Amino acid sequence: MNLAVCAEMVFTDLPLVQRIERIHDRGFQVEIWNWTTKDIEALKATGATFSSMTGYVSGSLTRNQDELLKTAEQSIETAHRLGCPRLNLHGTELNDRGLPVVPAYEVTGEMWLEAHRTLEKLAKLGEQNDVMFCLENLNTEVDHPGVPFAKARDTIALVGAVAHPNLRLMLDIYHAQIGEGNLIALIEKAGPLIGEVQVADVPGRCEPGTGEINYPAIAAALERIGYDGTIGLEAFAASDSELALQRFRQAFTAAAV
Repeated sequence: MNLAVCAEMVFTDLPLVQRIERIHDRGFQVEIWNWTTKDIEALKATGATFSSMTGYVSGSLTRNQDELLKTAEQSIETAHRLGCPRLNLHGTELNDRGLPVVPAYEVTGEMWLEAHRTLEKLAKLGEQNDVMFCLENLNTEVDHPGVPFAKARDTIALVGAVAHPNLRLMLDIYHAQIGEGNLIALIEKAGPLIGEVQVADVPGRCEPGTGEINYPAIAAALERIGYDGTIGLEAFAASDSELALQRFRQAFTAAAV
């Protein structure tokens, strides 16, 4: 499995480019969020390998879909410049605090159909441009109240229904633990639909080993289902960023030793 680190959440005392250089120097791939706020040429110059980035700027799966598709095309252009293979999606547009621009506390049948149609278009767009869109599960209890299609069971249902290799899951273990639990069974159910896995511990959203999730068991479960893709640390450092990266690496290499 490849290991990546989200540059938005570690070494936060440094400018972003220096964070990326430090992550890259330590042998990790790099994840970023909103590309519109970044100097893309400066990011390219770091020599880092970028594993994933936000795949849209505005719009939603169920409203303003044309805007979502337009900004997804713009995101693809940036992804190609960075050599980034995966573009992350959410159930709806989020603001800079991770909250939905238009909350949806109830999801109707028509919204499910609209989301399915939009994801089919995104999958075809991904196929045409050789990128993978990944739909991420979120938790609505702590971080993202009002996001539709937030639970892992929702993202699994949508991605499975579209059934296209250019649409996969961004399976976030932190969000799944808060929203659903039963993580081993969830991993087994998600199986071949997983495009990338993101991790952080609960509570606190810090690195593996700082909370209640048994990450060696998670690593073993991923190995059992034959997952050999990317694991991304999308977590804050509990104390020191260097130590957080060491703990992350240890959690996902111990099972293979």
